Amino acid sequence: MPRTGSRRPTLRRLALPATAVVLTLLVLAPLVAPGYLLAYDMVFVPRQPLRADLLVPSATLPRAVPLDALVSLATTVLPGWLLQRVVLAAILLLAAIGAGRLVPADRLGTRLVAAVAYAWTPYLAERLLLGQWGLLLAYAALPWIVAAAIRLGTGDRRALPALLGFGALAAVTPTGGLLALLTVAVLVARRTVLAAGAIAGMALLNTPWLLAAALTDADARSDPAGVAAFAARAENWSGTLGALLGTGGIWNAQTTLPSRESVLAPLGTLLLLVLAVAGARALRTRWPAGAAVRLAAVAAAGFLLAAVVLLPGGRALLEWLVAGVPGAGLLRDGQKFVLPYALVLCVLMALGAERAAARLPDRAAARVVLAGALLLPVALQPDLAFGAANRLRPAPYPADFAAVTRLVGASPGEVLSLPFSAYHTYSWNHGRTVLDPLPRLLDADVLTDDRLIVGNIVVSGEDRRACAVRQAVAAGTPLATLGVRWIVVQRVVGAAEIPAGALSGLRMVHDGRDLDLYENTLRREVTTW
Repeated sequence: MPRTGSRRPTLRRLALPATAVVLTLLVLAPLVAPGYLLAYDMVFVPRQPLRADLLVPSATLPRAVPLDALVSLATTVLPGWLLQRVVLAAILLLAAIGAGRLVPADRLGTRLVAAVAYAWTPYLAERLLLGQWGLLLAYAALPWIVAAAIRLGTGDRRALPALLGFGALAAVTPTGGLLALLTVAVLVARRTVLAAGAIAGMALLNTPWLLAAALTDADARSDPAGVAAFAARAENWSGTLGALLGTGGIWNAQTTLPSRESVLAPLGTLLLLVLAVAGARALRTRWPAGAAVRLAAVAAAGFLLAAVVLLPGGRALLEWLVAGVPGAGLLRDGQKFVLPYALVLCVLMALGAERAAARLPDRAAARVVLAGALLLPVALQPDLAFGAANRLRPAPYPADFAAVTRLVGASPGEVLSLPFSAYHTYSWNHGRTVLDPLPRLLDADVLTDDRLIVGNIVVSGEDRRACAVRQAVAAGTPLATLGVRWIVVQRVVGAAEIPAGALSGLRMVHDGRDLDLYENTLRREVTTW
């Protein structure tokens, strides 16, 4: 019969992944129900067709390259509902385990504190509610990238496959790819073949979206109105800077948890910062020379990008950049660059908690301190549990979506989606707002409005075709004259009725509860928009 002592190494090995599983179940519990979690930018469909414009979009900037193409490939093997659950679970599992493994500490409690802190940040909660799961893959991959880069910096060639593998995970979106490249370039900056190969490999992983950006017909410059629309915002009495220090401050108030508005939230942030300062020395001494300082520099640069609008002249500078420099629109949503800061904060906070516990002579008291640090992130943001207090609930697509998919698939052609808006609020989706799912559901070119409306601010898009359609809809022109083959009219909460004159010349082929499908009987080829 094995002795109890022999089980301890096994329990220590299992404690971190077990904690990650518990965190994942706590956050994603509502996903045991059938259906799709549709929230803002998060759109999964049963099967997403693979089209050329997913790799090289001709009319818009490549914001979802190569993410959409990878989803299309994946849904040839897995149904969309299962793929979504695998991806979301992977984000939480990798984030927690990666942060726990990254902390340079032998004490298990320290690793668990970092794991819980990193998997329970306001950053993760707000980006999850916004549906930006591609960016969260970079969030989950960053601890692993940092760990591999540190090993490479010491000359360990065996870390290169892990670096490139997790780097590929981060590079599914342009922002994630750039953050991963910058982090690696700073951490392994040495005049060695290994360092050069690592940086070159990370740069190569960004090729898909860079190539798509070079080939698109869209203007790579962006509307400067987006700077104000997507600027970081205050969540409580600590202001915008306080929100950013706590890893929050996202531009969309609808994706902020109520706990972030609590008068106690800034005090929790202050406690995290105090612990982080206490852990700084341990990180510098335990990591290879300079690694901690270099990672802190990356975190500081990202934080500065998020906070630049708070500086005198910062907003004007950013507006000038996005309006005049191709690709600078990537900087408009500056809060997303807080990502490396969130990792550094959680690692330092765990080491600070370890230092505080070590100062206590009583082992029981030391364990209480670590347990308190372990639960602190959850106590500060309890409403992330159970799908952000049941806000992240799946919903099945109505049968009309499958019917329209079959009809359009039998006779492919360009589709116009009405109401003409990028986002819709559906009653069948628990009243949540989500990006129009038709462009990902139909094997066709689907015209939707590419403008973004944030409060009273309208941020212009790049698609010239969308601009022409918008003008036609506003003028009450019969939509048959646009030359599209199909027009889908969706039942959307709060949307105005489509004028009857706009549908003249169209033949209804599907009259559904949630979708109507019209065929254009006056269709003609249109060469210009």
